[in-house]
Amino acid sequence: MLAPNTNNPDIAFHPRATIFPDGSVEGYASLFGEIDQSRDMVMPGAFTQSLKLRGARRVPMLFQHDPAEPIGIWLDLQEDWRGLRVRGKLIPDVVRARELLALLREGTSDGLSIGFKTVQARVDPKTRVRKLHQIDLWEISIVTFPLLPGARVRAVKQARRTSLAAPARARETALTREVRDLFRGGWR
Repeated sequence: MLAPNTNNPDIAFHPRATIFPDGSVEGYASLFGEIDQSRDMVMPGAFTQSLKLRGARRVPMLFQHDPAEPIGIWLDLQEDWRGLRVRGKLIPDVVRARELLALLREGTSDGLSIGFKTVQARVDPKTRVRKLHQIDLWEISIVTFPLLPGARVRAVKQARRTSLAAPARARETALTREVRDLFRGGWR
């Protein structure tokens, strides 16, 4: 993963999350017309077909693209003039979701990232930027380092805190074979 270029104000990190009372998250999972760190640019309308076929509830909310780490549900996914605007809710009964809420409260791990399969794309021969005209959206993750620095959680509505501290997980989150297959062949 490349570190963000903070010298360029156009791609510098945006403000962190704000806290409200109910555990929901919202922001942009993708921004139209912006080049990410792997030289992909999502074009307006790229999500239209996928959103018609799946709807918000059939697009998982994952932690760090790990299918073994579902953390919540997406309630609303909409394309607007800027990109893919998302609104969802962390599930407080999930340990990782409670941990993530604490991280979001402190302004860390507030990136959003999409997992998808390319349906229609074109590489510009001059810039070597791959313009994604249609994609099959598989999942949206809350991540530490998004490939598109502007894809961030904009608001976090804080769920009621529980007095019982969740035990720390012993294992590290690892990419499963399914996600490795996505990275190897499904995204390119």
